[in-house]
Amino acid sequence: MEIMNQIENLKNIAKTKLLNNDPAHDLEHIMRVYRNAEKICKTENGNKKLVLSAVLLHDIVKTKNRKDSAIKSAKLSEKILKENNFFDDEIRIISDAIKEHSFSKGKIPSSIEGKILQDADRLDAIGAVGLARVFSFSGSNNRPFYDPNDPFSKNRVVNDNRWALDHFFEKLLTLEKKMNTKTGKILAKNRTKILKKFLKDLKNEI
Repeated sequence: MEIMNQIENLKNIAKTKLLNNDPAHDLEHIMRVYRNAEKICKTENGNKKLVLSAVLLHDIVKTKNRKDSAIKSAKLSEKILKENNFFDDEIRIISDAIKEHSFSKGKIPSSIEGKILQDADRLDAIGAVGLARVFSFSGSNNRPFYDPNDPFSKNRVVNDNRWALDHFFEKLLTLEKKMNTKTGKILAKNRTKILKKFLKDLKNEI
């Protein structure tokens, strides 16, 4: 019962902390990652309580520098977890998982809980919802869909700070091979097919 109360408390805290986040990193993002993590936990040996706690707190601080977001979210999570009666060893695992999950840090998490968080979060970046998130985030940042002179970056260096479509080549299409867990790899393979079909269809339309 106490575990359920702790998780519910963290959900309520996340809801408050995420109010001002952009649509690609809002509470619905967190809950999709939460459901992804639940699926992965069914077949992997991570501590479900710690995984789901890390999921709920992994985006509670957002900064322009994505590496800083993970570090600051991890730091704030430690305070929140102490206030919700988590043990010190649990806090360390959750904090490290949040700190290490970020794609921009380029790290493989040190714990299975961190690996599950990273896989669950990356799954939300691909597939149909990943498509929606790319263009939602791009719209929020006034980033054009693609370079009209070279949409698929055949003869230039990819730059996803400038063009939304470049994000597929710089990050999204690489995620399938970077998944940590067997379940994550299977789910990522199916979602990556959706991205590839979209790119094929887009190429025909433009």
